[in-house]
Amino acid sequence: SKERYPDAHIVRSLDELLAISEIELVIINTPDATHYEYTKKALEAGKNVIVEKPFVKTTEEGKALIALAKEKGLMLGVYQNRRWDADFLTVKEIIDSNKIGRVVEFESTFARYRNYIQAGNWKEQDGGMAYNLGSHLIDQCVCLFGIPEAVFADIAILRDGGIVDDYFKICLLRCAKAPEVRITLKASYLMREPEPRFVVHGTEGSYVKYGVDKQEELLKNGAIPVSPDWGVETEDEWGILNTETDGRTFYGKYPSQRGNYADFYESVYQHLRNRVPLPTDAAGVLPVIKLIEAAGESSRNKSVILLSD
Repeated sequence: SKERYPDAHIVRSLDELLAISEIELVIINTPDATHYEYTKKALEAGKNVIVEKPFVKTTEEGKALIALAKEKGLMLGVYQNRRWDADFLTVKEIIDSNKIGRVVEFESTFARYRNYIQAGNWKEQDGGMAYNLGSHLIDQCVCLFGIPEAVFADIAILRDGGIVDDYFKICLLRCAKAPEVRITLKASYLMREPEPRFVVHGTEGSYVKYGVDKQEELLKNGAIPVSPDWGVETEDEWGILNTETDGRTFYGKYPSQRGNYADFYESVYQHLRNRVPLPTDAAGVLPVIKLIEAAGESSRNKSVILLSD
């Protein structure tokens, strides 16, 4: 660590980190099973906290942490960075600008291909795909359409030797802001031939987008999000828009919005320094956990689960 980050203050434990009085904000980016314990410790130490999605494993854990943050007067947010994906921002712009009319069907898919189990990888042992990727897809849907009245889901282990789920198909029913939209969310590790990332149909047209936002891959490769073209997709990466407005038809590539995960951290700064509301405040993200729990119950019982208040 010292070789790669010579200016960083390296510590050996969370307790050692939390004892540093100058630290104002702690980011919890550890395996899901540790989120509740580490976040609780950080809040008790008087630190503002951003915790990696999905946030926590249960609604009750989330409620306890939210109450603790409120009691301490601290910020508690969730890193739902995919609200700043180029493809999602484009879908949102198309829906908000009514380019395909009233939306009637919405499909969102993470298509992955890994037909083996990665021994020792915590994602193969903790939480599963519904918590890992489902939390992103559900969060994006709630942003677009509001919280659903009910959930129907199929969650499964498809790969030989799997311990946690590696496939899900979740239907969100009668969302608050658009109860008529048919919503399907899906992910799998056995999609060698990718499906579209987004398929959106409306009364006046459709939008189909392949590929995934490239910011995560760039960050993994050491890129720094400071260049003017950060998060900008090339024309061959754009989705297809097929629509008709006032008798005029359009079919072709539709420019993607610029994605920028740095906007998440700007929102954190604005909240801490200027008290601007945090878009990913934990209380606002907590329904995602409740929906994942409901999806699990639906899959086990093979039934539609109504969400209570």
